[in-house]
Parts: sequence; C-alpha cells; structure tokens
Amino acid sequence: MEMQASRPLAVSQQQAWDALNDPEVLKLCIGGCEKIDPTGMNQYAVAMALRIGPVSAKFAGKITLSDIVAPESYRLAFDGSGGVAGFAKGHAQVRLAPLPGDASGSPGCELHYSVHASVGGKIAQLGQRLIDGAAKSMAEDFFKRFDEEMQRRHPRADPAQAADAASAAAGGGVVPRWIWAAGAAALVLLLWWFSRS
Repeated sequence: MEMQASRPLAVSQQQAWDALNDPEVLKLCIGGCEKIDPTGMNQYAVAMALRIGPVSAKFAGKITLSDIVAPESYRLAFDGSGGVAGFAKGHAQVRLAPLPGDASGSPGCELHYSVHASVGGKIAQLGQRLIDGAAKSMAEDFFKRFDEEMQRRHPRADPAQAADAASAAAGGGVVPRWIWAAGAAALVLLLWWFSRS
C-alpha cells in the first residue's frame, strides 16, 4: 500500500512540530492508543487497541525516526503486530511547510506525508474496501482530535477566521483527498504512526 496526502493546520509550523513530537498529544489524538513510550534515541514503543470489521486486537509496535530536520521533516519506520490479527510494517516521510499568515496575521502550516506499508494476517484478508473505510474513519478522528487539541493549546483570536483559513487551504467545502490517505496512513501507522519526539 502506498499513499501520499497533505493537510492544512491552523497552527504554526513550530507548534505543529512540537505537538507531533509530543507522545502525550499523540496519545490523546489517536483513538485506542494506550502508550507511546521512548525506548531509545528516536525510538518508541507503541501499544493500541484496534477494531476493523470483525477483527479486534491489541497491537504492539515500534517506531524509529531518522533523517530529522527540525521543524521541517523526518522519516519514520514502523513495525507492528497484533498476533493472529496481523501485522503492519513500512515507512513514512513526514514534512511540515509554513503557510502565509491569514488576515489576522496568524500563520498556519501544511502537513505533507507519504507512506509505503504492507499488512498481513487477518487484517489483510478483510478486503481493501473495509480497510480503506476503517482507515478513513481513524484519520478523520485523529485530525478532529488534533485540531481540537491545537485550538485548546493555541486559541486563535477569531475562530471564524481560523475556520475560513482552514477551509480555504483545504479547497473550500470539498472533502479533501487527504482524508482517505491519512486514514490508510493512520491504520498502518497506528500499527504504528503518529509519534515523534
């Protein structure tokens, strides 16, 4: 499975980088995440409960970060297993790019990522449509939680402007393609993803 997508964020590049590098923020934003613990230099242990269709399991995995260029980009390698439920492994490239300030002068940024992953076991037997649907749902949930957490930590002076800026960056009212790709990334990366410190 390969995918790439981007997502506008209503926070600065540094604020997004700090949040994506904070295991506690990620744990709050990833549904079913039980832990993201450092195990060494740029290495993390991840545990989460996941349900896709009839398959429900607890997954354990590891994430290793490399090619770190703060606050712009890094490469993430992941490997996760849910016993008989299956496994996921692969790598992702994550990049943050600043956006020009909006009318209030508040900057935003855009999250870009590309993922190459493979899954096996019962998860792989579920079929692409079910996996894609679960991935989309997980991505929507993650970004909703992440946006809410960023607004809580970094409130904007005018919430209407933040919504307008995010809507304009996303291409108006159209559901952006990143939702599907981010969902697939979330599935794979949950069995890992979203960690960085």
